[in-house]
Amino acid sequence: MHAITFTHPGGPEVLEWTVATHPAPTSTDVVIDVHATGVNNADLLQRAGKYPVPPGASPILGLECAGVISWVGGDVTEWAIGDRVCALLSGGAYAQQVVVSQDLVLPVPRGLDAVDAAALPEAACTVYSNLAMVANLTRGMTLLQHGGASGIGTFAIQWAKAVGARVVTTAGSVGKLERCLELGADVLVNYRTQDFVAETRNASGGRGADVILDIVGAAYLDRNLHALAPDGHLVVIGSAGDDTDAPLNLRLMMGKRARISGTTLRGRPHEQKAAIVREVRANVWPMIEDGRIVPVIDTVVSLKQAARAHELLEAGHTVGKVVLAAPLN
Repeated sequence: MHAITFTHPGGPEVLEWTVATHPAPTSTDVVIDVHATGVNNADLLQRAGKYPVPPGASPILGLECAGVISWVGGDVTEWAIGDRVCALLSGGAYAQQVVVSQDLVLPVPRGLDAVDAAALPEAACTVYSNLAMVANLTRGMTLLQHGGASGIGTFAIQWAKAVGARVVTTAGSVGKLERCLELGADVLVNYRTQDFVAETRNASGGRGADVILDIVGAAYLDRNLHALAPDGHLVVIGSAGDDTDAPLNLRLMMGKRARISGTTLRGRPHEQKAAIVREVRANVWPMIEDGRIVPVIDTVVSLKQAARAHELLEAGHTVGKVVLAAPLN
């Protein structure tokens, strides 16, 4: 098979289309012929040498894909050769084939093609595991979603509205905010010109957000605490830039009885990721199949042109996902 690889960290130009091999599958694995791959910020960080590959994971980039199963292990109980699926991966999706445990595979939702499906696993599992399983966001609560135009943000807005929450979201341009409004966001905040703390309080009668899903990290920590409601939950799932240290106002945190959680998805134990995938299939997939949640895709690029996809994402103008379409030969 062929894959996108790189021999040293650097910019998008280090990515090359080369001959590669996938790991030998086990009896509980399936092999997927990849038709499309979602691009994530973690891919850019790994390429730049800022995101070490977890132990045992493929060094090939790519955390999600969609395609058709071409091989199943002897102990695989649910999937069959020819099934149209998508999968959550720890790496390896920038390739023509991937090996993945049967527990991390999802059916392509009815009515979607491979490009649509490839945009779903990482966002769906990240959003649901944090907003539902960690923060317990429910009807009537207020969510402050940072980066509303990102792949995570566009999914989170739709999921939160589907469960009846009120959504305040931030983005850095009028165009991005307009797209967030189309997806259902209730309150739009241009972080370049507005104070998201004040806007969140105004939108919630002075109370603040019950849940904040943050992809920015250290730079927003203090302001997030000020925007958080009493008994609120701040969930940090990303860190923009190289600054990962920030002072924590303990008096404010304790006074609000605030909870702060930090999570990543890629490095979780297999059992945790398998449990998340099961929950997503049971609780999120029906929302996709009935149209309450739709994949938001900005651009589709050939897998061979992965460098171009990275340039697009790094430029910061995309809304939703960039997806790589894989050549079949």
